Amino acid sequence: MPFKAYYLTPEGGLQCDISEERIGAAFESGQGLLWVDIDQTTEEDGKFLEQTFHFHHLPIEDCVEPQVHPPKIDDFGQYLFIIVHGIDHTAESEIVETAELAIFLSHHFVVSNHNLPLYSVEAVRHLVEDDGHPMSRGADLLVHTLVDALVDNVLPTIDRMSEVAEEIEEEAIGTPQQATLEAILKLKRSSMRIHRVMAPRREILNRLSRGDFPIIKEEVQVFYRDIYDHLVGIQDLNQNVLDRADNALTTYLSSVGNRQNETMKLLAMVGAVFLPLTLVAGIYGMNFAYMPELKWSWAYFAVLGFMGAAIGAAIWWFWKRKWITWGRRRVPRVRPFAVEQEKLRGYLSHLTKRTHR
Repeated sequence: MPFKAYYLTPEGGLQCDISEERIGAAFESGQGLLWVDIDQTTEEDGKFLEQTFHFHHLPIEDCVEPQVHPPKIDDFGQYLFIIVHGIDHTAESEIVETAELAIFLSHHFVVSNHNLPLYSVEAVRHLVEDDGHPMSRGADLLVHTLVDALVDNVLPTIDRMSEVAEEIEEEAIGTPQQATLEAILKLKRSSMRIHRVMAPRREILNRLSRGDFPIIKEEVQVFYRDIYDHLVGIQDLNQNVLDRADNALTTYLSSVGNRQNETMKLLAMVGAVFLPLTLVAGIYGMNFAYMPELKWSWAYFAVLGFMGAAIGAAIWWFWKRKWITWGRRRVPRVRPFAVEQEKLRGYLSHLTKRTHR
């Protein structure tokens, strides 16, 4: 089975890549700190967890089953079972994919399980292999490091989503297309996926930081409160992205509606211009034998003049109603927002300091 195991001995020595037999011996000793990280859990791994660590079969089933489970925390007395989620940065998808991290936490061991590669776990592995610092501070702080790295890796995704939202807003105003609508819906789905896994995690971190579990030492609870604060900030940013997606959708629908209105207005103008011309052409296209105007030598030019006057009158009327903007004074471009500096508190004293210099 693919796994990495580290054991910090009671004397402070770090052992890396230990075998399954050594894992069992370290667990039975109840001393030091053991960390086992399992990737791509199989049925064989489930049996290993049950036989070596004597875990309950319900959390083992959650680890083995491929489907994504909601974030939660369960207290089994001797250990805690925690499920948190992060971003699957290895997925090649136009919609953000989430990844699950399951953690067993006890006083002298930590078992982490994930069925997808997680860069945050890799980062903690490197820290342990460099100097063993995350493990030297205890099991609860090791779990804090794992969860903190998982939360930190969400922020770059939120930043990228904000950039995408800005691009979509510009496209929705300038050149709205079907692809714009698809991008808006994908952005909304990504934001809602992040919200669905981040919102329950706040309650988990809140319970870990307020002393509900004796495994978490009192001096460590402040570190979990720090993650809680980061998570609140990420949720606010994610909600901002979701609001921008909603605004972009409204802008897109308004732009499409305005384009349709402009098209209908153009068709209406064309129809209004050619309607009197069609009427005149229809009248003089009738095959009556006795039409007095047909024998007038200047009738043809009179009809052309009437048609030209009708076209000019229609265009003037449209221009008067502001349907035609040719030749009109355009609205000046909006200048950058700026406050008169003289009205700012402290500006005059700033000038005084510069003068004395």
